[in-house]
Amino acid sequence: MQIDDALLTKLEKLSFLKISDDKREEIVEQLSEIVSFVDNLSELNTDGVASVFAMSDKETPLREDIVHSQAAVGEEILKHAPQSAENFFIVPKIIE
Repeated sequence: MQIDDALLTKLEKLSFLKISDDKREEIVEQLSEIVSFVDNLSELNTDGVASVFAMSDKETPLREDIVHSQAAVGEEILKHAPQSAENFFIVPKIIE
């Protein structure tokens, strides 16, 4: 895949970023290096490697969910709200 100015412009729009003119060439070079590296990965021989390969066969340890309720934390947060009532934020209606 060739990274050029047209593709960089498209990526800018998709990511809602603005790349300054003096950085464009540097970004194109860096993206080209990344794409080149990923292309090298496609050349690896993965025959005989399971598609669900993992470094460990151990399951993720689970923990018991314990609720820790501290009323003072909620009160402290609501203290800074412009409006609140009954432990809730009051916000302006935005959907009619």
